[in-house]
Amino acid sequence: MEPLGASTFFLVICISCLLFFAVCKKVSGNGKLPPGPVPLPIIGNALQLKTKNLSKTLQKVSEKYGPVFTLYFGSERVVALYGYETVKEALIDRADEFAARGSLPMADKINKGLGVIFSNGERWKQLRRFTLTTLRNFGMGKKSIEERIQEEAQSLLEKFRETQKTPFDPTFLLSCATSNVICSVIFGKRYDYDDKKFLALMSLMNDNFQTMSSAWGQLYTLFPSLMDALPGPHHRIVKNNDTAKEFVSEEVEKHQASLDPSSPQDFIDCFLVRMEQEKHNSGSEFSIENLVMTTIDLFIAGTETTSTTLRYGILLLLKHPEIQGKVQEEIDHVIGQSRSPCMVDRSQMPYTDAVIHEIQRFIALIPISVPHAVTQDTPFRQYVIPKGTTIYPILSSVLHDSREFPNPEQFDPGHFLDKNGAFKKSDFFMPFSAGKSSLFTPDSTSSPCLEVKIFSPLTFHGRVRLPPTGSCTEEAVPVNLLPGNCLQHTDR
Repeated sequence: MEPLGASTFFLVICISCLLFFAVCKKVSGNGKLPPGPVPLPIIGNALQLKTKNLSKTLQKVSEKYGPVFTLYFGSERVVALYGYETVKEALIDRADEFAARGSLPMADKINKGLGVIFSNGERWKQLRRFTLTTLRNFGMGKKSIEERIQEEAQSLLEKFRETQKTPFDPTFLLSCATSNVICSVIFGKRYDYDDKKFLALMSLMNDNFQTMSSAWGQLYTLFPSLMDALPGPHHRIVKNNDTAKEFVSEEVEKHQASLDPSSPQDFIDCFLVRMEQEKHNSGSEFSIENLVMTTIDLFIAGTETTSTTLRYGILLLLKHPEIQGKVQEEIDHVIGQSRSPCMVDRSQMPYTDAVIHEIQRFIALIPISVPHAVTQDTPFRQYVIPKGTTIYPILSSVLHDSREFPNPEQFDPGHFLDKNGAFKKSDFFMPFSAGKSSLFTPDSTSSPCLEVKIFSPLTFHGRVRLPPTGSCTEEAVPVNLLPGNCLQHTDR
């Protein structure tokens, strides 16, 4: 019986594999799903996707199967969009069909469909419209977002000056500054850089980013059910998020107690006023649960993206002192030393504007967009993508397209300058995403876009340089995100 049992088990496995491959073949090509590498049972294409150099791996897949191809993350089927024309057609030209938010297992687990980033349908429409309008109009009768950013940037520069030209790692200070801008808009106040509750919130958010970027986070994306049953640091993500919810909930309670509906002071006040206005509307999505999660969404979206972009920007200027010199020369010429830069100065500083855009293009901080999904069975090119299929736009393929950006692997502000030295816009500039489901666009007047544009010239206004040999680790020299990136800041 034992040999028979083993033979039966082996036969079942073989039949299962054959059925799996047959299904994959049936839904690929010939007007069905786009083609792609053959997946393995259970693990899908996990072994074929080299996460350490995912952009290169996806480029090779695209070269073999075309700009639209199918991948399997574990047992989940996804469709990837590679290249400008493909991404634009889906997210901009046919935005309504690709407007749904796709599945991201950990986000689904902790957000539960709440908030403005990972919600769908009517909830997403209401929350997104309110969020963008509130952030855009927040300067009416109060400090504008731009003013808040300028004030926080001055606090950041003062912290730089306090180092008294000694080597220091700017990572923590950059995170504090960008986080404080979000806090001032959402909570109506900023925190001291040594505030314990503020530091705890930043620490757990950073821990979540680190964990999601690790092998544990990637494994959870591929095998969520299995990883739920296994011990590991990925479980901290849920715990950290619960702590963040408690922090925000306490702030919401304070706002409820002090709310003056005739004079809302911040984002939470505005949301609470809207809740009261729609309390008898059964279709309203304005609830405490959505307020808490939307607040966390904004904090996440506006903190890590901006601080990491600035950190990369400083490192790139360290590697290219000639570019740093040109930026400083232009800022001195237009602004001088007596005031802070503002958005209206942008048109007079084309080189600085080009450098800020090139930093974002070069680093491709978000190489793969937050997943989308098709809202219906969608004919696309010669294929049909079934309703609900998760879509991954590969943004790095757009930002590093050699047709638009010659020598895309080189850091060159000339990518955004015309032959006369004027700033040149590019439709290929998609650092965050594109289309209707993108919360922030490159020309947005809301954080984090505005933060990058104002923080950057303020941060670059002084001179940054590597400390003398021996006073900083070797990790400071290349452009990377490793701890110990040291620099010196001097006013001129």
